[in-house]
Amino acid sequence: MPNWGYSFAEQKYDADRLAKASGRDLRIKPKHAREICAVIKGMKVEQAKTFLEKVIQLKQSVPFRRYKKKQAHKKDLKPFKWYAGRYPQKAAARVYEILTSAESNAEYKGLDIEQCRIIHAAAHKGRIIKRYIPRAHGRSTAKFRHLSHVEIVIYEFPS
Repeated sequence: MPNWGYSFAEQKYDADRLAKASGRDLRIKPKHAREICAVIKGMKVEQAKTFLEKVIQLKQSVPFRRYKKKQAHKKDLKPFKWYAGRYPQKAAARVYEILTSAESNAEYKGLDIEQCRIIHAAAHKGRIIKRYIPRAHGRSTAKFRHLSHVEIVIYEFPS
């Protein structure tokens, strides 16, 4: 088993006001996970949870800022001052689970959830599970599974 770490510098923050959670080898696309993490970083925990719930219900689209070629324009992205977006339901559901885990870790530490903000949300590429489908005339088609690692750190800011 690998020994996983976090890509987060804890030296700047008080460790008693910090709560972390991560998901490793999740079966979601790294591009979708990256765009979701970019949106929720800096949000309060409850605000991020409602945003992710709306994405799962297809009521709010996620702005795709880096991976935006040939993306449809979405009208509901005007508050984000962006145009291209999608509804990555599966990735939003996995990020929601990790955010809920970080929230429960914060409650266990005795932090006030109302004062907590997401200070670090990162997605990294994981392994690629390679499979091939046999086709006619001795050919084959690739059927790859992309895995991702997602990390979320929340911090309680004093009021």
